[in-house]
Amino acid sequence: MVNVALIFPGQGTQKVGMGKEFHAASPQAQAVFAEAEQISPGLLKVMFDGPEATLTQTAFCQPAILTMGMAALKAFEAHPKFSCMKIKYAAGLSLGEYTALAASQTVSFADTLRLVQKRGALMDEACRQSQGAMAAVIGFNKGHLMEICRQTGAEVANFNSHDQIVITGDAAKVGRAIAAIKAAGGEKIIPLTVAGAFHSSLMQPAADKFKAVLKEVAIHPTGIQVVTNVSGKPQADTETIRTNLAKQITASVQWVASIEYILGEGITHFIEIGPGKVLKGLIRRIDPQATVMNIEKPSDLDILTT
Repeated sequence: MVNVALIFPGQGTQKVGMGKEFHAASPQAQAVFAEAEQISPGLLKVMFDGPEATLTQTAFCQPAILTMGMAALKAFEAHPKFSCMKIKYAAGLSLGEYTALAASQTVSFADTLRLVQKRGALMDEACRQSQGAMAAVIGFNKGHLMEICRQTGAEVANFNSHDQIVITGDAAKVGRAIAAIKAAGGEKIIPLTVAGAFHSSLMQPAADKFKAVLKEVAIHPTGIQVVTNVSGKPQADTETIRTNLAKQITASVQWVASIEYILGEGITHFIEIGPGKVLKGLIRRIDPQATVMNIEKPSDLDILTT
């Protein structure tokens, strides 16, 4: 039996048609989709048929990615190959952390879906109150980038890999940081098309309001440890999970630290569940020796290797 970590993608991986094959092929996946449709009427139509402009909206894409991940997981659990693997850890990139919590049964799927809906609404509200921006910086020295952020007031949203860091914050400050990076020889800077400055101090109003929402949710840590974005380490108790979910809205996503922690615990096999293969690419940059498998459609279940 192989010990594995489940990993789940974040916002931006959504695409029209996601999950449709699982809905057609798996009764277990169908049950997840039916539950999601009860909580979020109209979600499945947007997931399966679009239009893309609607699916891209936070109100749809975040619940869609969560639902797709859970539906694929339930189909996986019913497959014979699931019995060959032992799930030791779960982790997700930003929004994906919520799928990890649902996958580990730390939070019920229904409650997780409602949390994601509320989180997205509060973040949208915070975006409208500020002028934020984000940009991915690739192949630039981390120490130098951190110093530029300190000098300009820009913040770090994501440590995605050793050579990919996303900056965030007030649009003017991010603009000054981009100019300084270019002046220092940085060549690959990609402005992101986002509604605002996610994972920055501009999201503090959303984080403050989300704390009250989290108090009403039942949280029960299980044997599958969920590695949090905030610290890159597992969360041991209910109150820590609540605290970190609120902090996650403003804090940097410590994806490199999360993956390095799991690798340090002797786990070398990861299964990315959900749309796309973004996390596979990031993990290969963190540790080329790691084995990353993907579950995006039913046929992927048959070619999983151990």
